[in-house]
Amino acid sequence: MSDSNTVTRELFDEVMVPNYAPSKVIPVRGEGSRIWDQQDNEYIDFAGGIAVNCLGHCHPALVKALTEQGQKLWHLSNTMTNEPALRLAKKMVDATFADKVYFANSGGESNEAALKLARRWALDVHGEHKTHIISFKQGFHGRTFFTVTVGGQAAYSDGFGPKPADIFHAEYNNLESVRALISDKTCAVVMEPLQGEGGIIRPTDEFVKGVRQLCDENNALLIFDEVQTGVGRLGSLYAYMDLGVTPDILTTAKALGGGFPIGAMITTTDIAKHLKIGTHGSTYGGNPLACAVGEAAFDTVNDPQVLNGVKAKAELFSGYLKQINEKHQIFSEIRGKGLLIGAALNEKYQGKAKEILMAAMDEGLMVLIAGLNVVRFAPSLVIPDEDIKQGMALFEKAVAKITNR
Repeated sequence: MSDSNTVTRELFDEVMVPNYAPSKVIPVRGEGSRIWDQQDNEYIDFAGGIAVNCLGHCHPALVKALTEQGQKLWHLSNTMTNEPALRLAKKMVDATFADKVYFANSGGESNEAALKLARRWALDVHGEHKTHIISFKQGFHGRTFFTVTVGGQAAYSDGFGPKPADIFHAEYNNLESVRALISDKTCAVVMEPLQGEGGIIRPTDEFVKGVRQLCDENNALLIFDEVQTGVGRLGSLYAYMDLGVTPDILTTAKALGGGFPIGAMITTTDIAKHLKIGTHGSTYGGNPLACAVGEAAFDTVNDPQVLNGVKAKAELFSGYLKQINEKHQIFSEIRGKGLLIGAALNEKYQGKAKEILMAAMDEGLMVLIAGLNVVRFAPSLVIPDEDIKQGMALFEKAVAKITNR
């Protein structure tokens, strides 16, 4: 048994359920786009906690909100409301298509609420025949049994017994595959306005507008899962704003709290009324501590300077990646939008994304992957240009190690 004072990577194997395989590095503090581990090694962070740390680590506005609220009020039951929750909800409603907000603790919970609402709406408005949900292969919507079944990756949903019924998977960017599945029985189509886990795939204009039209023709709701794309990640406050398509329900989490757990589902008054008293809930959802931090993150990101900065930094990022690729010929394409960027490996380097991630870590750079063949980047939205430059120099070293093998 380890000494209770020494926290090592070995302790993980001793006391944690083995569903994760974390890195040997144990970070202990962070500031901005940099992190330091137990040995005080420094890392540049291009991973952003998987698109969560939208303002980097320990951003002053978030630290201030957390400390101030932490001395006032942390939690109440939902028999009472609270000021931070109401302020954040009002700001979200004012900034989006939505009229109503439901707070949860995560993206999975926000999607669970959206799917349950869609089913309630269909039952109340159209009758019990209207239960079908269409989502997309390679999609990802969370890890509850409902959301993981809706997500289009069998590896995550198989092996837990009978799945929730009436869920069908179309192909992303293939409008005909949606047309083949949609009918009067469809209550909702659920999609990411840019597929994240599925490989950083942007929707075509024709596809996203076509899906909206098919939903309208079949009296189905369009649900946008903006857990990863929302709160400035793609250069607009929410991705739908750049697509010329408005969903009926939108889910948001990850960056919404800048690192503090919070999620939300937003929708119109007409749809929201179907989650009447007692039909859904969450013990911690909308707690004052999470909402105070969420409000600070939302205010900081929802600023033209920050959002335009995302677009400029995205150009810089892609430019460096293209330079690296000209030299090392490792990527087939650089894709994505804003600061959710994917570098897809070419034929010669298939399956090597994880190796590149490990090599980057050895150089002092944290990156992500999206599947076996895509290196994914989701850095802070306010990462200094100098950190991008330095991080890319480290990334090139990691890439050179792989190409020289």
